[in-house]
Amino acid sequence: MSERTPLLHYRLSTSVNEQSGEHQPCLPREAVEQSPAFSRRKSAHHSRPKKLSTFFGVVIPTLLSMFSVVVFLRIGFVVGQCGLYQAIAMFLVAYFIISMTVLSVCAISTNGALDAGGAYYMISRALGPEFGGSLGVMFFLANVCSSALYILGLVEAIVATFGWASAGSLQVLPAGYWWSLLYATGILLLCLLVCLVGAEIYAKASFIIFLVVMLVLATIFISFFAVRPRTILLPAAPPILNGTGPQPPTMANFTGFKLNTLLGNLDADYAVDYTTGTMMSFATVFAVMFNGCTGIMAGSNMSGDLKNPSYSIPRGTITAVIFTFIIYNLLSLMVACSCDRILLQRDYSFLRDINVWNPLVTVGVYSSTMSAAMSNLIGASRILYALARDDLFGTVLSPAKKTSGNGNPWVSVLLSWFLVQLVLFTGKLNTIASIVTIFFLLVYAAVDLACLALEWASAPNFRPTFRYFTWHTCVLGIVGCAVMMFLINSIYASASIAFMLLLLLLIHYLSPTSSWGYISQALIFHQVRKYLLMLDVRKDHVKFWRPQVLLMVSNPRSSVGLITFINDIKKSGLYVLGHVQLGDLDTLPSDPLQCRYDSWLSLVDHLNIKAFVNLTLADSVRHGVQHLLFISGLGGMRPNTLVLGFYDDCTPKDKLTDPALADATVPTQDPEDERPPYHFPALRASIDAKEEGNGENGKVMGPQEYVAVIADAMKMMKNVVLARYFHQFDRASTISSSPGKGALYVDVWPVNLLRPDSSSYVDTCSLFLLQLACVLNMVRAWRHARLRLFLCVEEGRSLRGSEGKLGQLLKELRIKANVYTVPWDQQVALHWQRQGEAGKRRPSRQSRREEEGLGKKGLFEEEEGDDDYAHPPPAVRFLYLPRPPADTRRYTAYLRQLELLTKDLGPTLLIHGVTPVLTTDL
Repeated sequence: MSERTPLLHYRLSTSVNEQSGEHQPCLPREAVEQSPAFSRRKSAHHSRPKKLSTFFGVVIPTLLSMFSVVVFLRIGFVVGQCGLYQAIAMFLVAYFIISMTVLSVCAISTNGALDAGGAYYMISRALGPEFGGSLGVMFFLANVCSSALYILGLVEAIVATFGWASAGSLQVLPAGYWWSLLYATGILLLCLLVCLVGAEIYAKASFIIFLVVMLVLATIFISFFAVRPRTILLPAAPPILNGTGPQPPTMANFTGFKLNTLLGNLDADYAVDYTTGTMMSFATVFAVMFNGCTGIMAGSNMSGDLKNPSYSIPRGTITAVIFTFIIYNLLSLMVACSCDRILLQRDYSFLRDINVWNPLVTVGVYSSTMSAAMSNLIGASRILYALARDDLFGTVLSPAKKTSGNGNPWVSVLLSWFLVQLVLFTGKLNTIASIVTIFFLLVYAAVDLACLALEWASAPNFRPTFRYFTWHTCVLGIVGCAVMMFLINSIYASASIAFMLLLLLLIHYLSPTSSWGYISQALIFHQVRKYLLMLDVRKDHVKFWRPQVLLMVSNPRSSVGLITFINDIKKSGLYVLGHVQLGDLDTLPSDPLQCRYDSWLSLVDHLNIKAFVNLTLADSVRHGVQHLLFISGLGGMRPNTLVLGFYDDCTPKDKLTDPALADATVPTQDPEDERPPYHFPALRASIDAKEEGNGENGKVMGPQEYVAVIADAMKMMKNVVLARYFHQFDRASTISSSPGKGALYVDVWPVNLLRPDSSSYVDTCSLFLLQLACVLNMVRAWRHARLRLFLCVEEGRSLRGSEGKLGQLLKELRIKANVYTVPWDQQVALHWQRQGEAGKRRPSRQSRREEEGLGKKGLFEEEEGDDDYAHPPPAVRFLYLPRPPADTRRYTAYLRQLELLTKDLGPTLLIHGVTPVLTTDL
């Protein structure tokens, strides 16, 4: 057996499993059932082998779908209302539109192997669920309305033959709106029975129907030459035209080929449609005429039964389109040369009256319209069944999945029948013609748009063998469809487009992830790459600076507070979650990080943050951070700020133990192996230490290496932020509780508290603190927070002068903050005391710790004391982070000073900026 599929690994694994009698265990059941290989295996047991040729599988279905109402019942209507010139112009416009769409369909159908499923299956698998689902719904509605249109056309033919009293008709059936609705309902019930019981009967009879239609067309052309001129009695005027105006004519002429008749039919002469009583126009006539051009996808729907779909669909569809175009224009010319305008406008069944054998045309009308109605009803039910099977709309369409023993989707058939019945209440063919035409135009425009997206995405795997396809043809098709939609009815067109966009958004945000591939992802990739190349780092300017953050995370379970806070402070900049896994790839059988990305991405989705994930494997954390700082980002989007958690002995708290997350699972490769999507190691220091082999305390690095990471980042000209006590930070409670408990405060200390002799408010680091605090205050959730800027002043300095200078600086920088002065005499005295004692004696480690702790404690107690300087505690503090000492032997003491400085302060950021980020220029 020869099998063709673009997914070679599916076929290889399937072949092996079929031979061994085993199923594939590495894919979930849903993925296996949706894979092309499984679909082929499943369908092989329920369907006959592919054996239809191009003629029987594509040409005949397409011709039967296009030759129905228009060719037998509306060709005279088009010429009589528009005249020959405008009629030919209409056909040119209509066939130009469908030709552009045919090129798009041919391009998709020749881009790889095709399976059963028709146009919806072909487009959805090629373009992804958003386009496929929205197109599928619109195509379903178009088939429903089209089926109703053909049934109403058949009722019109029956009533014209057996209803209205005229010399050429036998009045055996009562006429009227409700009687016509009853006839249409009976015909629809007959179509329903065929679809439920004998759909195969219709498929087998299609060739016989095709022969009948071709025979009728041949007799029509012969009749124009064989039948002599005659006078034809017109049907009696329906009640809708019986008014106070002049009595409509009762007779018209078939003149044969005469020049005067042709000259009288060249120009337009729009009149009232005698079936609906409405005045006709170019747009309304085009809407009716276009229904004879809407069967171009009938061949695509037969893709599952074709010997070679990629070969047959382009050739068969194009052949059918060219043939129908020639027939329509020849009929228009002959009608214009031989029938006067009154006959064309007042008798839509005139082809029967001028035929060499009248009943033959009646048989052709009945068979073609009945065939088209059943074809559209069957097509609508199959599209609905495919939509339900793909679960694009969740449980809404789940009942439509039910099938009978032979695989017939009977629930989908019943739902389609019910909707067709609702459309039949419109009563007249010309009434719903505009809606049907707009639906099909929208579907064709969407097909062109989808192929245009594939072309513009420049995906390497989009290389159709059909060569006559470019983005120009897609654009022309889209423009043509859009123009004609709004010319026909701007209200219907706007509503249809809005409905389709709503479907696309619903599927994009609510449907489960599929394995078909997303055209939106290909387009996004293409555009992002293009704009990244345009993002020139040499054109960076301080005015447009924004934080681009690399946050190093050891275990996300204890870092939820910090992750969400940094998401607020990034200000639409790059945000990367980095993680270092210790190990050596030389000693491992495979990359251990690939299987962990899903857990991290699931965490990003759950926390609703806008961040990338970057994991690396290294022999040490320091080397891993260096790797990430070097390689994270692309072009002008690279991290400029490194954020680290603080190195202390605080016990981490698991923030992913929310009961709402307990039942959350994601399908893994084994359906029986369901595990939480946030699959990170438990926060048990002793167990983690044993499992990871990281020592007794469970830490992955020591204090010396930690400070070295800080020093490395500053050498690489990266801003550094150390975050402490953010395991106590809960963003939701902090923001939501602030309105009831008073204002939310953010404190900024833009001075080096460890070096009082080097205090400055205008150095790069201090301004960086101000910028980050201002960025946080610009976020919507933090907009009501108040910035408090603390000015540390020694005794003897002018408080008013210091406050004035700082206030002027804030004004120039457009930063709104309250300035408070805090005396730090005790801290300064301790500093100079240590400087003086440095040459006399070396203070003990314990005494130094006490002195530093006492100085810091007194400073921040002044901030939150009970005197004139009392202030409510802040939600977060921004402190100045001094550079690490040049002597690596002092790294431990440096870290100890930072620990004492921030002890028990609550959520605190120690920040060191190395790049200018503020400007007073425009």
